[in-house]
Amino acid sequence: MSRRRDNSLEMVKHVLMAIVIALVIYPYAMLIILSFKNNNQFYSRPWVITFPLHFGNYGAALEALVRYVGNSLVVTSATCFGVVLLSAFSAYVFARFEFRGKQFLFYAIISLMMIPGVLGLVPRFVIVKRLGLLNTYWALILPYIAAGQVMGIFLLRTFFESIPKDLFDAAKIDGAGDFRSFSSVAVPLCKPTMATVAIINVQFAWNDLIWPLVVISDDKLKPLTIGLLSFQSQFATYSMTRWGPLFAGYVVASIPLVVLFMIASRAFVEGLTTGALKA
Repeated sequence: MSRRRDNSLEMVKHVLMAIVIALVIYPYAMLIILSFKNNNQFYSRPWVITFPLHFGNYGAALEALVRYVGNSLVVTSATCFGVVLLSAFSAYVFARFEFRGKQFLFYAIISLMMIPGVLGLVPRFVIVKRLGLLNTYWALILPYIAAGQVMGIFLLRTFFESIPKDLFDAAKIDGAGDFRSFSSVAVPLCKPTMATVAIINVQFAWNDLIWPLVVISDDKLKPLTIGLLSFQSQFATYSMTRWGPLFAGYVVASIPLVVLFMIASRAFVEGLTTGALKA
């Protein structure tokens, strides 16, 4: 009886998990299916795959979005590099050096997690405007780098503190200075955690909409999130909405993040797990 009960519970768990997974995947599957349809197929049979498949929808979407994708790649790459580099340096200092006010400063930084980002919208805009950075890539990159420091320092400091001190002592005996110990000992060991920080900030910079709307008005510099708004108005008019290219554009916008996560998923999960266990 006990074994049958356990088997029944396992079956129920698997069924519930299958239902949840299906509900999560279904919207994305429908997005891809609809991206290959023309309007007649969309209105007549929207819920199933129809033939012929209209690959031209993706050509139209790429033609309209390629400039915006390029802008987002520039901003996201610079943001990712800046966040990982600066937060790694700062976290290493907090983990391996002693100085007056160290704990107070660290907790002051971490406390910023409790402040909603929207509260800093106006102060950030004033700073960017006074620096003359409106309608430049720097108006996006610098605030994103600053915003990413909190999570980056928190995760990396926890990992750096867990590295045995003997490794750094051995490096000093071999003649390594502080920077060499950081680059040759600490960084190679924390690559999964650094990958986690990188992916989190790539996702944030790639998907952010509010801040680019505030500081970027030049169409040549608009990132993909704003470009999608222009793209939507281009294919959705009062007389007719071209649904195929519209959904194809949404698929194109998500491809870079999907590829990134497929490449770095193992390091991402390992970094999160490591951070959880170390904390």
